[in-house]
Amino acid sequence: MKAPIGELLREWRDRRRLSQLALAISADISTRHLSFVETGRSRPSRDMVLRLGEHLDLPLRERNRLLLAAGYAPAYGESDIGAPEMTVIREAVRRLLAGHDPYPAAVVDRGWNLVDANLSLGVLTEGIAPSLLAGPVNVLRATLHPDGMAPRVLNLGEWRAHLLGRLRRQVEQTADAGLAELLEELRGYPCDDEVPELEIPGPGDIFVPLRYRHEDLELTFFSTVATFGTPLDVTVAELVIESFYPADPATAAFLRERVTG
Repeated sequence: MKAPIGELLREWRDRRRLSQLALAISADISTRHLSFVETGRSRPSRDMVLRLGEHLDLPLRERNRLLLAAGYAPAYGESDIGAPEMTVIREAVRRLLAGHDPYPAAVVDRGWNLVDANLSLGVLTEGIAPSLLAGPVNVLRATLHPDGMAPRVLNLGEWRAHLLGRLRRQVEQTADAGLAELLEELRGYPCDDEVPELEIPGPGDIFVPLRYRHEDLELTFFSTVATFGTPLDVTVAELVIESFYPADPATAAFLRERVTG
């Protein structure tokens, strides 16, 4: 049974640590009207639901859920990544990935499932158990599982804390039950180099590196994260492109030579 619109609004307002007054002022509605909506005494208009979703900074998926709870049709489509209307998105992603070679890059969805990757990602996936690479491939599971990348990550505690921190913030932002379950699963994986899920920089640190053993080499990377800037589709809004860059000349040279032979 789906939750009523008032209950959902109250839950999200609490999650965002907003009072009724603060949300009402931000969304330019009366506190009395907002109170009536939350208690079920008034039904909000479609425009009001969209405005509240905007000022609560909700993901498009959750804005659709608010609309459905209020009795309205979803405002944002959710296209399959393989659909014809997504051709321009797929082509843009492929250009970004190919252009990032010889350095690794991958695209994941909301649940951290692999959508696409460039050829250079293979330098990080070599040695992962086949069971973890059977679709759909969950990138976090493949990274932190003891049969995945974890044994070759030289700063596993630090990198694990970084990834779990990102996932924890995503759970807080989206209230996604599936992501919360994934977070608990990943927290249960063994890690000899355990550190708290708190990133405290040391002197001279400017990013959290990924230090990775590849055969007899130590490769060091940093990563950037990109999303589509003006999405109106749930699927597009949830795509994340993670690009890895060499953090030292030796890593850069190895990756260039690996591609050129």
